[in-house]
Amino acid sequence: MDNRQCVGTSLISEPPAPRRPRRVLRRVLVAALAAGVVAGTVLTLLPTERQQRAARPPAAGPQAQAPTLTTVTYGVPAALPGLSALIARQEGRVRARPKDARAWALLGSAYVERGRRAGDVADYPRAERALRTSLEVRGTRNTDALDGLAALALARRDFPAAKQYGEQALKAAPKRWTAYPPLIDAYTGLGDYKNARATLDRLLALRTGAEARPAVMARAAAVYRDRGWREDAVARLTDAAAAARTPAERAAWLTGVGQLAWERGDLQDALRHFVAALRLDPDQRAASAGRARTLAALGRTDEALAAYRAVVAQRPDPADLLELGELYESLGQPELAEEQFTRLKTAVRESVAGGVDQELLIGRYEADHGDPWEAVERLREEWQRQPGIEVADALGWALHRTGEDTEALTYATVATDKTKGGGVRSALYAFHRGVIEGELEKYASARRHLQEALRINPFFSPLRAPDARGALAALGDVPDEPLPET
Repeated sequence: MDNRQCVGTSLISEPPAPRRPRRVLRRVLVAALAAGVVAGTVLTLLPTERQQRAARPPAAGPQAQAPTLTTVTYGVPAALPGLSALIARQEGRVRARPKDARAWALLGSAYVERGRRAGDVADYPRAERALRTSLEVRGTRNTDALDGLAALALARRDFPAAKQYGEQALKAAPKRWTAYPPLIDAYTGLGDYKNARATLDRLLALRTGAEARPAVMARAAAVYRDRGWREDAVARLTDAAAAARTPAERAAWLTGVGQLAWERGDLQDALRHFVAALRLDPDQRAASAGRARTLAALGRTDEALAAYRAVVAQRPDPADLLELGELYESLGQPELAEEQFTRLKTAVRESVAGGVDQELLIGRYEADHGDPWEAVERLREEWQRQPGIEVADALGWALHRTGEDTEALTYATVATDKTKGGGVRSALYAFHRGVIEGELEKYASARRHLQEALRINPFFSPLRAPDARGALAALGDVPDEPLPET
């Protein structure tokens, strides 16, 4: 029986289909190729020479220097000013040499990285056009273009496509280290942790140069974190930061160390690393958001709100808007919370228009702030397509919000049980499982998981951490009873 009461609150008016526009784009490009006009068509979509000169940033020291092809690689951070300078240069190059496949690949990869770093999804369609042009000019063994397409798919949360392109790139050149990091992340997003670990082992067995070692260590850290090996992940990322060759790269790895410190509830260590990262690279958006989150947990509310407002001032990430809205809710300011949720809806629409799969974030929003039945519907489809741990947790929580706790526990178990794939130590996942188990009168297990959530990170959410403490108090102390004889 459908008892839904929160109808019509969806972030977007109709269920998005971010994959369909890409299929349409592919058909358009294939048709254009048949007519022999791909290069000319794409050239008309680039800025004019006058616009290019106006947009070209002035030289501003080492951090603004344009990267080379070897540095515009998935998992190797580059500074935003350098990326913009590189894009301006490559746009001119492909105008002059429209059959230069390498130049098209570099342009497309730079678009991907700039879009990811700046949060500007408008760069993703540009990246796809450039990378597909490179692929058509050179052929299907064009590993530079395949690497770029895999990175683009990951930026759009399209893990099946990332897996396809990553496997093609690896098959074409199995000794190129650049094919491995995107493929590891694609397997992780698809819940294929066995292949993610095997691919990491193959990457670590390669003889990589000094310029690649920090990125390789950082990729290993991500896999270790997902397995629950927190200390190993911290060690790898710390080594990566020490070996980084550019300020932007070092800032990215320090941000990762800060995020790991946040996940284990070490607020002072997290704040120290986020601040250090921002000194090196003020454009490090993840560090800015991490600093705001940490300040809120420290009770420095005014500073946290100011930091969050700076983060979401221009091209806000939908996830940051959701965090800020929930912080306002926790402070008893529902009007300001709703203002952020309204901005969130706009940001999600823009993101979907750029080809990004936002079903996971939409499901999370709807489960807690909108229509949980819609959350279940969306997240079921997402689970069928890319069944990672994040989706399992979100679907389990959405099912709980609709009262389907027995089925909810199945997915919550996937997200938290190492034997079922969930090795990451997440306070939020443990909290969700504990609440679901409490509803099912599995009180001992509920108490254990709620305690685990607060032990992992007592500050994991301004809304949910107090809920965890309240739920644990409601369960009471462990009964002082003798153990059963059998």
